[in-house]
Amino acid sequence: MPCYKSKTLLVRSEKPSKACVRRGGLENKSIICLGSDRIKVARLLIARYSPRIWSSYNLGVPTKNPNMKLLLLAALFLLSNACSIADVTTSMIPGPDLHGWHADIPDADDNPDIEPSFAVRDGMLISNGNPQGHLISNDSYRNYRLNIEYRWSGEPGNCGVLVHASTPRRLYKMFPQSIECQMYAGNAGDFWCIGEDITVDDMVGRRGPKENWGTDGNKARRILNLTDGSEKEVGEWNEMVIECTANEIKVWVNGDLVNHGYDCTTNIGHIAIQAEGAPCEFRRFDLTQYVDR
Repeated sequence: MPCYKSKTLLVRSEKPSKACVRRGGLENKSIICLGSDRIKVARLLIARYSPRIWSSYNLGVPTKNPNMKLLLLAALFLLSNACSIADVTTSMIPGPDLHGWHADIPDADDNPDIEPSFAVRDGMLISNGNPQGHLISNDSYRNYRLNIEYRWSGEPGNCGVLVHASTPRRLYKMFPQSIECQMYAGNAGDFWCIGEDITVDDMVGRRGPKENWGTDGNKARRILNLTDGSEKEVGEWNEMVIECTANEIKVWVNGDLVNHGYDCTTNIGHIAIQAEGAPCEFRRFDLTQYVDR
């Protein structure tokens, strides 16, 4: 079957027959679903019986065989149970008012007129780096993929994307409880555990002695990534993909799998972007919500 992609839907359909279109049959309808035996059976029923049923209705003559109606209804029932809406992708880059997000900037508590840490310019989401804090999604998410394109607009430094965020200012009265997917220049893809935990292969080699592990304070919260040299030169656009499914988190940087964690202590929460000292631009921040996972 040919596959047609739009921004929000993946539609799979077969080219309808001209005869069926002329007769008003149902087999020309696009079906948004995955293949299954039930769909095959349903489509055979529709292809065989719907032209006769609909042509009868169009002529104003009731069908002589009421069983055909039942067969068509059964086919439609099979389709309704077998089909599913495809994964939906949306851009999370907001308008200038940052609609859908809220900023949590500790320094703004006593100075509400402080310079903003985040802005939208020329269609890009900008983390100014300072004052330090986080831009947090209003909604919570689970089972999704983020496709992010970012670059350092000045001196490279620190930034990050936090997933499964919950309690605000859990760590150092700044960082929300979460798992951070690090973007610090040269270390993109590290995990930082902030009140939540996650497991990777070779934990001791990548996190240090087990007795030092922890999720708060000065415990060993950092889990090193798997690669060196995955990032591009300063000023060039990097692609980071973060996939959160069940209790797993995978991170790719420019096509390289740089981290894979499992047995995460949470699988749902807000998404947050850091302002942590260095200006960073995001020209893409797409979220694909998985439907059937």
